Formats: sequence, C-alpha cells, structure tokens
Amino acid sequence: MTALMSNETTTPTDSAGLDVVREQPPGGVQFDWIAVALIAWLVGGLFLDGWAHNHISELETFITPWHGVLYSGFFASAAYIYAAALRNQLRGYPFRKAVPAGYGLSLLGAAIFIVGGLGDMVWHTIFGIEEDIESLVSPTHLILVLGGSLIVTGPIRSAARRSPRSTGWKAVLPMVLSVTLTLSMFTFFTQFVSPLAEVFATEDVSDLGTFGDVYVRNQELGVAGILVHSALLMGATLFMALRWKLPIGSLTIMLTLNAALMSVLEDTYPLIIVGAISGVAADLLLWRLRPSAMRVTELRIFAIAVPAVFYMVYFAALAYTDGIEWPVELWTGSIVLAGAVGLFLTFLISPAESSQRIAHAGAGTSPIA
Repeated sequence: MTALMSNETTTPTDSAGLDVVREQPPGGVQFDWIAVALIAWLVGGLFLDGWAHNHISELETFITPWHGVLYSGFFASAAYIYAAALRNQLRGYPFRKAVPAGYGLSLLGAAIFIVGGLGDMVWHTIFGIEEDIESLVSPTHLILVLGGSLIVTGPIRSAARRSPRSTGWKAVLPMVLSVTLTLSMFTFFTQFVSPLAEVFATEDVSDLGTFGDVYVRNQELGVAGILVHSALLMGATLFMALRWKLPIGSLTIMLTLNAALMSVLEDTYPLIIVGAISGVAADLLLWRLRPSAMRVTELRIFAIAVPAVFYMVYFAALAYTDGIEWPVELWTGSIVLAGAVGLFLTFLISPAESSQRIAHAGAGTSPIA
C-alpha cells in the first residue's frame, strides 16, 4: 500500500524543522487511477445485482454472489481511502486534513454506505427481497445510493482540486471514468424509464386499442424516459466540457460504457452501438464547436445537438432491428424534446452570462449585440 501512495508530497516544514500543515496532501493522478479502478469494482457489483434482480425471479436471501461483488468493491474502495488517511496521519497531518484532497466526502460516503448496508440487511430480513421498481426506491437502497455517490465522485473532486488542472489522457481519464460511473449509477436507479433498458418504442401494444390505458402509458413513460435520460446525459457532459479540456474520445468512452452497463439489465446489447456512434459524434461536436461560458452560442448548439444526435441514432437503430411501434410524430418529436432539454440546461450552467443580460436590460441597453 505504501508503494501505491509513494507519489504523495511530504509534510511541509518550517525553518526550525517543525511540521507545518498548510493543506490537505494531494492524492495525485496515480492515487486517482487506483481509486477509480476500485470504484469500478463497486459499480460493477451494483449492475450485477441489478441483473440478478431482473433475471432471477426469486431472490430469497441477502447473501448472494452479486451482493458479494458489490460489498467487496465497497470495502476495497473504502479501505484504500482510509489507509491513505491513516498513512498521512502518521506523517503528521491531523485527521481532518489527512484524507487526500477531494476524498473527504468519500470517507463520509463510506460511513453512510455502511449504515445503508446494515439497514438493507435488516430490511430484507423483515420485509423480504424487493422486486421490480420497489428495489430501486426502497429507503435502504437510497441510503446506499447517497453513500455510493459520494465515494464514486472522489476522483472528480480530486481532479478539480489540482491546479493548474492537468490535461491529457493519463491525468483526465480517471475523472472521465468517475463521471461515467456516476452517470451510470443515476441511470441505473432510473432504469424503469431508461430508453437504454426499457425500449418502449418497440413494444407492440396495438391489440389493446388505440386509446387503451397501456397504449397511452407506454408512450408517456417512453417520452418521460427520454427527457430524464437527456437531462442526466447532458448534465454529465456539460459538467466535464466546461471544466476540463477533454481529450478527443472522452465522450465516446462515457456514452459507450454507460450504454454497455445499462444493456446488461434487460439484455439490450444492440444499443451499445448507439452509445458508441453518438459518443463519436459528441466528441466531434466538442472538438469543432469548443463550447464554453465565453462561447455561449457554440455552447447552446452543442447542448442541443448532442442529445438530438443520440436519439437520431437511437431511433435509427430501433428501426433497423426491432422496428418502431410509435407514430412518427411521437419519435421525431422526442428527438426535438431531447435537444430542448440540453438547451434548457445551458441556462442553468451559465448564470454569469444570464446575469449580464439582465443587467444590460435593466440599464436600458439591449442585451443583444
């Protein structure tokens, strides 16, 4: 373990040779790489557990192989961060500053996860094993989500704390993978409306009647899922694009891995290619438009185009494989709505530009150049 953390800086000293603690010790890129590998183990266990819930009709015990992968991934991730904190304590840092920069909330997340895990075991003992959507929204599972999210986002906070922010694959990829795993956790817990898991547009419900309740609910849930997924996708995409200089291929990795993980839940493996193709398109758009808070027009175009292209590819793939059962107005309109979600998010992440326009308007000056 000492060798794995050898890149950490030594405790600063003053002229008398006394330890002077000024800030948290940096974990470094190497620390992030190992952390994200252990976090992938944790999230992989989550998706294995999801696969089991969706494919095995009766799970009657808390002790399962998939829970074993999930919880062993958690303990490995938590132990790695705690070991780093302990090592830094022994080097003279007080505990509250001993955790590598960016991973303080991960320690809190580990404690929350333990509480959720113990509660989940008790919950299963009293109420049994949940099935379907109830397994995604049970109180103990939501506690696990909170704790897990704080753990999984550690490499993101670490990358954000480095100054100047590093560029290049070696430095940025752990952050990209951490964002991907975070996005995948949120798509996992919204899988009941996720277009990558529940492919509503291919379900033939015509025998229920044009105005049958199931027919209408199919379309309502499908469109709602596209809106939710577009918001999650563009939230993650814009978060990275506006804070780091992403190497070309970053968005391809995120969209492809997320689609691959989600495909495991309901055997929607052909949709992995949708993530790959739309990811390449998103990378090309990022490279060409270079969106930023200072390039607002390009930012708006990028935010509209990425989800719109994703769903163009998505519906093209459905048409080629299983066929689209929705009316043309519904699936084409869904593409437009996906782009609109991306556009609306840009107004939330560019408050300075919006405030400037308001200030100009208040001064009687046209905000439009």
